[in-house]
Amino acid sequence: MRIRLTTLLLALSTLLLSPAAAAAQVNRRALAERVRAEFLHAWRGYERYAWGHDELKPLSKTARDWYGEPLYMTQVDALDTLILLGFHEEAKRDREFVIGHLDFDKDIYVQNFEITIRHLGGLLSAYQLTNDRRLLRLAEDLGKRLLPAFDSPTGIPYRFVNLRTGKTRGEVTNPAEAGTLLIEFGTLSKLTGNPVFYDKAKRALVETYRRRSSIGLVGSRINVETGEWAGKTSHIGGGIDSYYEYLLKCWRLFGDEDCRRMWLESVAAVNKHLADEEGGELWYGQADMQTGRRTATGYGALDAFFPAVLALAGDTARARRLQASSMKMWRANGVEPERLDYRTMKVTSAGYPLRPEIVESAYYLRHLTRDPRYLGEGAEMFEDFVRHCKTEAAYAALKNVETKEQEDNMESFLFAETFKYFYLLFAPPKALDFDRVTFNTEAHPIRRTWQKPDREGGRVSTVKAN
Repeated sequence: MRIRLTTLLLALSTLLLSPAAAAAQVNRRALAERVRAEFLHAWRGYERYAWGHDELKPLSKTARDWYGEPLYMTQVDALDTLILLGFHEEAKRDREFVIGHLDFDKDIYVQNFEITIRHLGGLLSAYQLTNDRRLLRLAEDLGKRLLPAFDSPTGIPYRFVNLRTGKTRGEVTNPAEAGTLLIEFGTLSKLTGNPVFYDKAKRALVETYRRRSSIGLVGSRINVETGEWAGKTSHIGGGIDSYYEYLLKCWRLFGDEDCRRMWLESVAAVNKHLADEEGGELWYGQADMQTGRRTATGYGALDAFFPAVLALAGDTARARRLQASSMKMWRANGVEPERLDYRTMKVTSAGYPLRPEIVESAYYLRHLTRDPRYLGEGAEMFEDFVRHCKTEAAYAALKNVETKEQEDNMESFLFAETFKYFYLLFAPPKALDFDRVTFNTEAHPIRRTWQKPDREGGRVSTVKAN
């Protein structure tokens, strides 16, 4: 209670003091311990009411499985966070359960993208942290079962694949689902020595990039069988977001020079056509992919990942400005909405499903700039997060950030991402060596443990584009 009152008062100071003065008041150690305590509260709720199921429904205290039978989504997604936060007994119990019960031989259609970033990424990260080869064997089995998704005429994957039969469906996908696979499949190739995983995922990324418009933008939806765009609005939000993230990170992780070239050309187009100056603030909106004509001025929780990517690329000036806009969005209602119109600051999609992206960007900026203001922002966001989302059992999404009405939903990324980034923001640097890991889009840290340099090039630390 004493730590909670202290951190609450310090967070309130961010509204009264300058950013630098407020950040100076942050007790990082106390906040890191507070994050651990809140993580454990949510984890205990999951253990009590939903163990052995994909997710906990925190208000009704019941369980939810994505596909009618469990794939232990929360348990896989949370495993590396349990390890990083030092919950060793909980991590061991979770790991043994996953290894003993997780079986991908199921006659169900799964969403290739979600299973890749959560399960494949989670298993690979946990393997690297534990050296338990049983986790790698599970990852390899899953990777093989997902490969038929790539068997389209274009090489761009279908959205859904049956884990047992290999049948596919969902011929219309988006750049994020098509292009956010190479970190996981590429790492699987490096760790197993089987190049097919890298080759399939890289082709999907390249084929999506090849279909960009003459001004360098991708659209919102694409047909994997024809390669034609089914949606021609371009943006950096959900459905496209992590496509850009992986262009940069796959250069960083694998030294892939094709990804370097695609990233530099893509970010230049994004900054030219999607960036928007509004009242002296930097935002990113929507535009027609062919002409660059502004079509909407929406920005939301998923867009808030971009300051982290810009900072990782070396463009810290632009990253700082965009993070300031993201914080304005957060502060407008005390929690960020899914989307608002940044010209009017009116909420257009009022939910908050416990997303991590704005915290992720604060963590990246804090590490890369050493500016203490991002600690102050983190303290402020964490207190808002606890105040509005904590429940008796765990944590709940918000149905409406204006009314703060809670929703009976708690996705696994709360454990994989949101709590992890809060903790890493406040924890001492030794908690995780930022410069030696690359986070997948679900915040699973991947280390380049393979020894031989790739034929594409060497290790990349930071990159910069205009």
